[in-house]
Amino acid sequence: MTSLKIRVAGFGGQGVILSGYVIGKAASIYDKKEATLVQSYGPEAGGEACSAQVIISDTTINYPLVDTPDILIAMSQEGYSKFSASVKKGGVILIDEDLVFPSSTDKRVMKIPATRIAEELGRKIVANMVMLGFFSSQCDAVSVDGMRESIKTSVPKGTEELNLNAFNKGYEYRKHNK
Repeated sequence: MTSLKIRVAGFGGQGVILSGYVIGKAASIYDKKEATLVQSYGPEAGGEACSAQVIISDTTINYPLVDTPDILIAMSQEGYSKFSASVKKGGVILIDEDLVFPSSTDKRVMKIPATRIAEELGRKIVANMVMLGFFSSQCDAVSVDGMRESIKTSVPKGTEELNLNAFNKGYEYRKHNK
């Protein structure tokens, strides 16, 4: 891996920015790679599309903006609609299948019922951690152990177990649904 460009997209309140932060922190702090995070939530913060852009690299990152992501994690229809066309040809789009309905595309689309899984855990708010687990099962640019450590040290105190359980459910989903 020279570099991997990731965009996480959804709406305000879904933990999109936290998701990008967790990925970047896992890569830089726990896996000792280079990583950048750019977040966009300005006027969109009130339930509209927001995004986090993460670049992970083995070498110095000279420009932090993600113009053509390798991976799009789409947690809302609006996030998908706004950013899916920018994914590089042959790139991967991970979607919450209950919230995002993709159009035909030349990108590989992978689906997980992240919100439904989070609801089964008792807290819809951890759907972002389910998506991060699913992301980790697809991508080896960041170690699973690094992601778990990043989650433990990034989520609000007292919610670590719930968030890690959500991450693990997303990670395991891939194994049982190939």
